[in-house]
Order: sequence, then structure tokens, then C-alpha cells
Amino acid sequence: MTDRVLLTADLKNFDACHTLARENGLGLELMAFSYPEVLDNDWRVRLVNYQNTLRHFDGPLTLHGPFMDMVSGSPDERINRVCLERYRHALHIAGELGAELVVLHANFIGALHNHSYRRGWHERSVPFWLNIAEYAEQQGVRVAVENMWEFDPGIIADILRTVDHPALKACLDVGHAHLFGDDDYDLQDWIDTLAPWLIHTHMNNNNGVIDEHHGFDWAAGVLDYDVILKQLRRLDPPPTIVLEMWNVDEMRDSLHHFELAEAKPRFSGD
Repeated sequence: MTDRVLLTADLKNFDACHTLARENGLGLELMAFSYPEVLDNDWRVRLVNYQNTLRHFDGPLTLHGPFMDMVSGSPDERINRVCLERYRHALHIAGELGAELVVLHANFIGALHNHSYRRGWHERSVPFWLNIAEYAEQQGVRVAVENMWEFDPGIIADILRTVDHPALKACLDVGHAHLFGDDDYDLQDWIDTLAPWLIHTHMNNNNGVIDEHHGFDWAAGVLDYDVILKQLRRLDPPPTIVLEMWNVDEMRDSLHHFELAEAKPRFSGD
């Protein structure tokens, strides 16, 4: 089995990630268009630069969408409109880049466990995500809704089931599930609940307390990726895997956990 692995290419490590991806036949998940300082300033210049740099890149290409202070499903419609504008902007950019997918957070406020909030959030979120899914389809991309503060995998699964749109899928962040999920749900529960929509994953290691983004073999890490990868490879098809780490050396050191396709040789002129 060949794993589809991508590297998180941030503003400061794009060149190193691009090189590592080309050397190993990997993909890239671009972070640049998740940041307000990019979306409100030089996003067009950066888009053209990426188009030029990636014109011969044949690995999977995805984007992480805006996440800073996003609160879709809010009872305040003005707040929802801001989120909608930010997300549609990222989806438009993804279409221009030829990316296959954009990751967006679900934005449930995990500190609120009362049923009335969950019910209201769900009712408000369904039309929001249907709008996003329809716009994504127009741009030729799909959306993967990522868990962050959600304590129960059913929170996202209920939205995906109700919206029931082919452009709206799930992204499982393994570290977030471990840190912020209720003890009633282990990782297999998250996988099983999201399985009908699960096409994408974020992976890194943490110490069980803080949402750190270290390599798989980090000495203080509590996540056993030899076990986790076996769980995910049982899905048909297995989801893509993003090494959501900030240190490129830690990405490189984590690659031995994967079965990778042989990288194509580079050619002159690219």
C-alpha cells in the first residue's frame, strides 16, 4: 500500500517543504492563505508566485483555509458573513491553484457542553456549510471539515450527514482528537464515526497536554503512529495524510513510517 503524504508548507518553510516533497514524491498543504495578513494584502502576488513555482509539481496539493477567530454557526449573522467571506476567498484561491481540497475548521465552541448550544449550533451550521459546499463545487475543489475543540466526533458527523453534499468531507486531526476529545471516545471511535466522509488527516505528536506539532518520534510524544497508521489504512480508500509540523527536519525524520511511491526524477527547465 502506498500512502499519500503531504507536508505543511508555511510562510517560512515553503522552499524547504517543496524540495523535500519533490525528493520523496510527496504533496503539499499550503498554509499561506489561512492568514489574514496575506488575505488582506499580497495574496494575488503570492498566488502568482505559487502558480509559477508549482507549475511542474505533480504531487497532491491542498490548502488550509482561514481559522483565526472564525466562528461559523454563530447566532450573530454578521459574524457568519465574515466567516463565509473568508472561506469563499480561500476556496477561490484553491480553484486558481488547481488544489484538490481546502481544510476548514468546524468552529464548535468545545467548552460549551449544554444541549441547547449544540442543537442551535447545528441548526445554524447546516445552511452555512451547504453554502460553502456549493461554492467549493463551483471552484472544482472539496472541503474537509477539521475537528479542533470538538469533544465528540458526532458533532461534525451530524453536520456532514445532514448537509449530504459530495464536496463536503471530513479531516481528522489526530492530535486534536487526543487533546480535546472526551475520554469516552478513543481514536478508533473518531475514525469509525467520521469514516463515511473521512478523506484527509492531520498528524503530528504532542505531550498529551499542549497542541504541539512535533515529529512522530518526538521523545515526549504520547501518540503511537505505528498503531494509528494501521487504523487509518484499514479504510477504503485510506485518507491522505498531512504532516502538520513546523520543523522540516521533523517531517523528514517521520517519513520512515510510510510506504511511499518512488519520486519521479526532476527534469531541466522546471
